[in-house]
Amino acid sequence: MGTQLYLGVIVVALFATTVANAEIKVNCEKDSISITWRIHPMLVPYAARHFLGNCMASRFNVLPSGEGNAEFNYKLDDCNFKRLIKGKKLLYKNELTFRPRPRSSPASYVVPIECVYPRPKGWIPPFLNAGSGVAEGRGGLKFHMLLLNERITAVAETNVIPLGSFMPIWATVAQESHQPLLLLMEECVAATTPELQANSNVFPIITNKGCLLDSEKGNSMFLPRYHSSAITLYLQSFKFGLGEEVYIHCKLLAWDPEVLSESKKACHYVKENERWELLDDPMQSSICDCCSRTCNTRSKRGDEWESNGFRHTSVLGPLIIIDPSQQNTHNASDVSIADQD
Repeated sequence: MGTQLYLGVIVVALFATTVANAEIKVNCEKDSISITWRIHPMLVPYAARHFLGNCMASRFNVLPSGEGNAEFNYKLDDCNFKRLIKGKKLLYKNELTFRPRPRSSPASYVVPIECVYPRPKGWIPPFLNAGSGVAEGRGGLKFHMLLLNERITAVAETNVIPLGSFMPIWATVAQESHQPLLLLMEECVAATTPELQANSNVFPIITNKGCLLDSEKGNSMFLPRYHSSAITLYLQSFKFGLGEEVYIHCKLLAWDPEVLSESKKACHYVKENERWELLDDPMQSSICDCCSRTCNTRSKRGDEWESNGFRHTSVLGPLIIIDPSQQNTHNASDVSIADQD
């Protein structure tokens, strides 16, 4: 069985130098994987110590040459495959390992395996069908804001975040009876209180009608969208409120995806290009040039849409950002990591 291309699937097998002479053939199929691993004669007695993730070989044959063939035929939902999302692609990752010693010991060698699929049109990860943290705004729209785990595969299980790590903040608007809408984050600030007061001490994150300020000073960014009605802020944790309860306050706007302007945009600073770029259409990034000054807040359609109640304020927290050296001294709070409405 040779390595194959299946419906645009790209198969990637990176071989560790310690098994450079091994013959490993990988076939990624629509929802499964088949791997044939040629085993050296000296390792045939240890056939049961070869794994794909946490799965043993589904079949093992000894060849006339004395070598062995370990075959792994499994669904991508098995064997602890990790499903990741990267732009317009779905990635399934796992490892072939040889473990002659007990499971608690490191593997003698590791062969990373990766299958890359085009993301199906309109596909949204199951966890994005949020059932918690729902806040209904005017106009019949329902807004959600949640904290995801660092791999962006599920809702976060803890609200304790090491300083410098990333906090993926996902927001969406349900639009059952509306034309397709584009969700924007107009403003976001961090504060140490769940309610903002005139004298509240805040840390600005998104300002100037959609400019991700922290992308210029730090490494934060907007991630590519799954759908126009959802947006993910990949926010690097900060020193503000270190060790205290921190709340993220965001003004969300559901907008016409065909009408972007200085006052209706999602912009982040791309250091490699040394410029501000528009998340939804980099070709129109000139809209973001105002992020270096003051953006025009007037919009021809503003009064009409705002009167229909397409704005909403969400509060996410509490979050606790800690110095990694003190991580063991903090316990996660027993809270739902969703907006507080």
